[in-house]
Amino acid sequence: MSTLPGFDDVRAAAERLKGRVVRTPMLRHPVLDAAVGGTVLIKPEPLQRTGSFKFRGATNAVLRLPAEKRAGGVVTHSSGNHGQAIACASAAEGVRALVAMPQDAPSIKVESTRRWGAEVVFFDRLSTDRDALAQKLAEERGATIIPPFDHPDVIAGQGTVAVELIEDAGAAGLRLDALAICTGGGGLTGGCALAVEGMSPGTEVFAVEPEGWDDTARSLAAGQRVRADGKGSTFCDSLLSATPGEITFAINAPRLAGGVSVTPEEVLKAMRFAFDHLKIVVEPGGAVALAAVLAGYVPAKGRTLGVVLSGGNVDPAVFTRAMA
Repeated sequence: MSTLPGFDDVRAAAERLKGRVVRTPMLRHPVLDAAVGGTVLIKPEPLQRTGSFKFRGATNAVLRLPAEKRAGGVVTHSSGNHGQAIACASAAEGVRALVAMPQDAPSIKVESTRRWGAEVVFFDRLSTDRDALAQKLAEERGATIIPPFDHPDVIAGQGTVAVELIEDAGAAGLRLDALAICTGGGGLTGGCALAVEGMSPGTEVFAVEPEGWDDTARSLAAGQRVRADGKGSTFCDSLLSATPGEITFAINAPRLAGGVSVTPEEVLKAMRFAFDHLKIVVEPGGAVALAAVLAGYVPAKGRTLGVVLSGGNVDPAVFTRAMA
């Protein structure tokens, strides 16, 4: 296992990323507070460059690449958001990028990845070992792999989401009782858990996953990394990790208050709520934390909750379904 990152790494990433990433605002809405009986602070990462929090970790990882490795470029695998982020971050640093994407990745994510100049190759989501594929591609090109979540620099970069939210909450005279985070492989959750540990001890951190893809919740219950059954809907395409990362689970296991899962119907309602009241377009995977809070799965009454909307790269047909 690579050396586990800590809060100091998250704080260093926050300094490194200043001026390179968008400091997304902290949003509130009285309708949301009234709906859950508490104070809800929204962190809207659809407003981030490339439309998701992934740009933070990707940029931190690319900036941390040694000069001798930049010439070979970078390789990753991604259902879309990490791929776009790597493509954009690499373009900014003049580094070549190759992204392996599932054949069923939303076209909006494929087109954006290519628009940033990355080469895209496709694989079958169900039959391909994506880590082995990335290794093969990297060896062929002499490139460096920057995985979507199980990487210290990626995790540290993602943790800057919570750094900003905790700082903005403090400036408003508020302290987070809990933080609900959209969880796939656990990189965003792990980075935010480290930030909470260093800046807001006592704040509960909840991993929120799609129904049937609750590998983090199952692993927390088992006390070791286990697979999700994978029988749930693929609606939340950005959160379909079957197993938590080795590094991410080592960070999350001792720090999370728990894990909850939501249904596609609850996600659709959250997407509609975000559009109607917050005026934010959110993709399914980016809406699961809000869905959990609206459904009452994360205790909110009389408490102050942080909620991360993690991404907004939604296929137009899917968004139309949410609006209907």
